[in-house]
Amino acid sequence: MKTPLALVSLALLAALTGGCGGDARQSAAAKASGPACPKAWRVGWQRLANRIDAPVYCPSWVPSPLTAELEGEWNTVNSVDPDRSYLVGFAWQERSEEVHVNFRGYPGRTRVPTCLDVQTGAGKVRRRPVPCFSDARGVKRAGGVVATVYTVNRDADMWHVLYAWRRQGTLYTLSEHIAPPLTYARVVQNLDRMLRGLVLLEPRS
Repeated sequence: MKTPLALVSLALLAALTGGCGGDARQSAAAKASGPACPKAWRVGWQRLANRIDAPVYCPSWVPSPLTAELEGEWNTVNSVDPDRSYLVGFAWQERSEEVHVNFRGYPGRTRVPTCLDVQTGAGKVRRRPVPCFSDARGVKRAGGVVATVYTVNRDADMWHVLYAWRRQGTLYTLSEHIAPPLTYARVVQNLDRMLRGLVLLEPRS
């Protein structure tokens, strides 16, 4: 049974205010040179940037056992809409356990997108527009990015913690599902590490 959104928000608030550790195993050389998009992953992410004619953020790390290779074993969605917005997702699932991360971009748009909230009752179906990302819980800063943390999210980001930021007129997001074997605090740690390791790729003609 999944945790109600309100409890998710409270638990995540505790995790966010409790501090998040980095990965002590990072080598001094890697820290000095900065993050790099792995060669096996870069090809697909560069192709995405070219396809939408806008920069994208390639991760240099994602939580195990995932890799961020587009069209690879763990890539579950690689979708581009007519407006050039994209959703890229990676997931591993086994019985009741799951590791699932999403990356989004909205070229030329900075507003939080709108989703439909569907409620049923008394034989009626009610649909109302609501923000796809809501319940802001502070900000995270890394590598020049200032990301707002959202703990109530919808559609493909349901039950995720989501980081959203803006760069030169484009909204970007990074999210991870809160599900066993990961705790709330571990999800936030993973998101912090992914945020620190993002590599911006410009489109090439």
